[in-house]
Amino acid sequence: MPAAFVSFKTRWGAAVCAQTQQSRNPTIWLTEWAPEPRDVYWPNLPVPYVKLTVKRLIMGVAFFFLTFFFMIPIAIVQSFASLDGLEKVAPFLKPIVEVKFIKSVIAGFLPGIALKIFLIFLPTILMIMAKFEGYISLSSLERRAASRYYLFSLVNVFLGSIITGTAFEQLDSFTHQSASDIPKTIGVAIPMKATFFISYIMVDGWAGIAAEILMLKPLIIYHLKNFFLVKTDKDREEAMDPGSIGFNTGEPQIQLYILLGLVYATVTPTLLPFIIIFFGLAYVVFRHQIINVYNQEYESAAAFWPDVHGRIITALIISQLLLFGLLSTKEAASSTPFLIALPVLTLSFHRYCKGRFEPAFTTYPLQEAMMKDTLERAREPNLNLKGYLQSAYIHPVFHECDEEEDHESFEKEESESVIVPTKRQSRMNTPVPSRMTGGSSPTLLDVEELAQP
Repeated sequence: MPAAFVSFKTRWGAAVCAQTQQSRNPTIWLTEWAPEPRDVYWPNLPVPYVKLTVKRLIMGVAFFFLTFFFMIPIAIVQSFASLDGLEKVAPFLKPIVEVKFIKSVIAGFLPGIALKIFLIFLPTILMIMAKFEGYISLSSLERRAASRYYLFSLVNVFLGSIITGTAFEQLDSFTHQSASDIPKTIGVAIPMKATFFISYIMVDGWAGIAAEILMLKPLIIYHLKNFFLVKTDKDREEAMDPGSIGFNTGEPQIQLYILLGLVYATVTPTLLPFIIIFFGLAYVVFRHQIINVYNQEYESAAAFWPDVHGRIITALIISQLLLFGLLSTKEAASSTPFLIALPVLTLSFHRYCKGRFEPAFTTYPLQEAMMKDTLERAREPNLNLKGYLQSAYIHPVFHECDEEEDHESFEKEESESVIVPTKRQSRMNTPVPSRMTGGSSPTLLDVEELAQP
């Protein structure tokens, strides 16, 4: 395939190769930092440069239409979920709907439940789209899916729920009014949707935390596998694998609740206790799940943080703009111009953070690389990582063959020996050194013509 993993004897050499242009034609000889061995997504390694560009363009257009047209079924379902909508669509249900308990359930929980049902298959769709785009690591796949999940939630869950009507009606109303009236239109609709978001937080957030504790889906899958597929201890160990925490769904969900908290903190503060309860429960539950339940699938060197920081800044700016619209509908409209300083200061802070901290997530300073190389030569002069590097970046198929051979030899030793061996640790959790912590640093080399030196 037109890609290779190249290992260097020093971190300095790897940093120079990964962060410089190797050829006059930048599309022929591409170098970048390689993901750690567990993080590699092997099927996307042979995708050529031009094909990557075309695939990402196609997926960008597809995501636009997915986001826009998804507002239509959401708006229809939410209109049916209201009492008036149900009575219009199904008049024979009017006696049942008028019951006090059923009316409270429909008005409080049905819109949130309907929206949650529509979003069940969205993470899977976004992950398939990210894989089609050709990203070469699991962490980059999840980061891409997380960013699109957040954008989808922002447009459809937040804005789509605030502005009633179908997508075409919203587009028509926005195109026939001036840009200065859009914040005012949204500002009028924000307080009216506070009860919907309270019910959505209870259905999606509180119930999601309860489902996280129960883990019914992995439990059912385990019993099915245990009944039909498990033949050996290794099969049982694989069936009991809980997987890793889903950053592509959990992180955008938390970011959406941060947005709701910032927006409604000044509009409807009664929503804040529900969000605070969610964050308190989420901290306790996910802390336990990460430490005691989930496996660490890969190490990404905190690659998610720039995206998280950018989305928090976006939430701040959206909350400030919507506050403009809300104040413009009140008697405090004359004070609105003074609030322009808020988004200006927020963007200035984001620009400072981007210039000061983001390079630490994308590049590796040569000064740091030289210091670590010097210390390593002084402390461990006989260190030899050649044996590890020879088997680190090997396709999982060959690792499975090695595991089968080890398992057969292990069973043979077990039958010959009287001593009962202890249970081996799963290789799934075996940590590997990242480029920032130690060890020789591999670099991914993507070339269309592999030239011999």
